[in-house]
Amino acid sequence: MKFRIAAIATASLALAACGSADDASTEAEADTVEIAADEAMEPVTDEPVADPNANVVADDAQAEAAAEVEAASVETAGDNAAATAEAAMDAMAEESAE
Repeated sequence: MKFRIAAIATASLALAACGSADDASTEAEADTVEIAADEAMEPVTDEPVADPNANVVADDAQAEAAAEVEAASVETAGDNAAATAEAAMDAMAEESAE
């Protein structure tokens, strides 16, 4: 019994002497977080760039073509929604009939 206690005490002391609480990975993590935070807090030095096409007015032909494409897209989406609703109503009717 005394041998076991002595062996456990020796193993505990050996493990305690192996290293310290200072872990290199902990320091590396802190540096990484601090560096990222420092970079985020740096002032912005880039100047805004003007977009030459930002205020370009489309001619009437382009505007009409865009409106037609948008109208067709809206109509297609509406048709798809109606078909989905109809299919759902049919499925509900079949379930209630059973």
